[in-house]
Amino acid sequence: MNNGKPNWWSRPSSAPEAARIPTPPPADEGGDFPLPAPQPAPGQEPAPTAAARAAEPEAPAPAVELTKPAPESAPEQAPVAVPDAAEAVAAAPQAAVPGQAAESPAAVELTKSVPAPVADQATAPEPVAEPARTAPAAAADPQTVPAQAAAEAPVAPAPQPLHAPDEYRTPPYGEPGPWAPAPPVQRPPAPVPPQAHHQPQPQPQAHAHPQPQGGAAPWVQYDPWGAPGTGGAPQPAKKSRKGLAIAGALVFALITGVIGGGIGAYVERNGGLTTVELPQAEAGDTGRAPDSVAGIAASALPGVVTLHVRGNGSSGTGTGFVLDTKGHILTNNHVVDGAASSEDISVTFSSGETARAKLIGKDTGYDLAVVQVTGVSGLKPLPLGNSDNVRVGDPVVAIGAPFDLSNTVTSGIISAKERPITAGGEKGDGSDISYVDALQTDAPINPGNSGGPLLDSKAAVIGINSAIRAAGGSGEGEGGGASQPGSIGLGFAIPINQGKRVAEELINTGKATHPVIGVSLDMQYQGDGARVGEKGKDGTASVTAGGPAAKAGLRPGDVITKVDGQRVHNGEELIVKIRAHRPGDKLELTLTRNGKELTKTLTLGSSQGT
Repeated sequence: MNNGKPNWWSRPSSAPEAARIPTPPPADEGGDFPLPAPQPAPGQEPAPTAAARAAEPEAPAPAVELTKPAPESAPEQAPVAVPDAAEAVAAAPQAAVPGQAAESPAAVELTKSVPAPVADQATAPEPVAEPARTAPAAAADPQTVPAQAAAEAPVAPAPQPLHAPDEYRTPPYGEPGPWAPAPPVQRPPAPVPPQAHHQPQPQPQAHAHPQPQGGAAPWVQYDPWGAPGTGGAPQPAKKSRKGLAIAGALVFALITGVIGGGIGAYVERNGGLTTVELPQAEAGDTGRAPDSVAGIAASALPGVVTLHVRGNGSSGTGTGFVLDTKGHILTNNHVVDGAASSEDISVTFSSGETARAKLIGKDTGYDLAVVQVTGVSGLKPLPLGNSDNVRVGDPVVAIGAPFDLSNTVTSGIISAKERPITAGGEKGDGSDISYVDALQTDAPINPGNSGGPLLDSKAAVIGINSAIRAAGGSGEGEGGGASQPGSIGLGFAIPINQGKRVAEELINTGKATHPVIGVSLDMQYQGDGARVGEKGKDGTASVTAGGPAAKAGLRPGDVITKVDGQRVHNGEELIVKIRAHRPGDKLELTLTRNGKELTKTLTLGSSQGT
């Protein structure tokens, strides 16, 4: 047929299939054969008539299904649905009443199924114990269906066929073949009425499309006429505007965080975007107590000078201090000893002014020298104290130019008094050795401090810084021949009482005198005390005839152990103790002779220094 309706095709039926196809009833006068009305299943109401459907409001198009009319003798049986492949997944199977057998299909009718009304919970029928065998299952086993139907169903009068059966068993229009698929029908999803208790119905198994295993989603046949969204691949969900807004907010927060972090780092490194003003104490009184280190330094610095000496291919730096307004400056002999002439000595004051200085006099035995500057005004001489009044532990302040660092101030205490030291001795003949009965201090003194003042708490000079004991060395003097020159807290200063006398002699005569007793000492004696030698220098007598020692009764071989009651252990200490006095002073010597201890008194003589 090609009258605008879909064509139905089927394959040739076998003998069992031909027997199963019912013969249509005889036609009436109108020329059509009647189709018996479908009987509702138990618990269902009959479908409304066309007039009733017209009067009802328009509802979604009901689904079209294939049902088999029930015989008149058994109205209580439910119609057996014959779903095709397209409706095998969507439609739920009709359950058969237990105890009744499926009857042979008499006729196939196209009807519209109406949703069954929801029955009251109290009157709802008992759940079906076993689902009925569906038409596809029966179609899958064509040999057993006719036999079962003939055995169990009542015999009905066979209708007369309208046409002679053809050899291919092609049914007339309106009767689809047992294997023909249902016509594609466009059907929107019908609204599901609310139910008190929803009981899920088992889904029939389609013979042409096996269901996937493992809980995967069931296969759905593509329906080109179906409603959108009922089949096919799921469409990708559109991006929500809310998600876009959240993403934008996150990006904005990230950008602002980065910018804020950069600004914070800049502010931290550069001290902010504005000028930084730190709190500070207001200007106050800068005055200090006169006996404090600051007060002593402020009072003494204008009278301290730095000396730079060149000569004999070398140069050196030392310190000195002003003795009077005439420009006389006292310093150490080893500071200016390298100068070839007065033109090689320059003096720099604490104010920065520089002047040339000339050498007035020097003495190797005392390690003292005096230079003088001229044409300089505003000189401030330092007051001189009395070193005999110093006690161990008294605070002291040292000022000098260590390592050419001018106006350096250090402080400490008096560590010891009358410490006998010797310095020099580079010439080898002993002519450059100085003997000092020194003041020991722990105030830091370094090379360059030589010749500087050692001040007491009244800013008066009590000593002239002259020597240090360096780490690893055994000699005295500035560096002392040590391998590591520098302050280790052992500094030595010439007492100012001795310095004053020598300075006065150097200024007045250009030479200094030394007190002597008129003996030659055995410097190789290893015993305790200073021993008078058997022979003097150049083979002369060890005791000078007519000298102070000869007049007091000293003999060669006597061992002097004390001077004015102070113990001496060697010849160097005896020389130091004698030079700590002036010529003409009287001394009391204690000596040992032939195992006996004797006491002798003498008056010191004088010798010219070099």
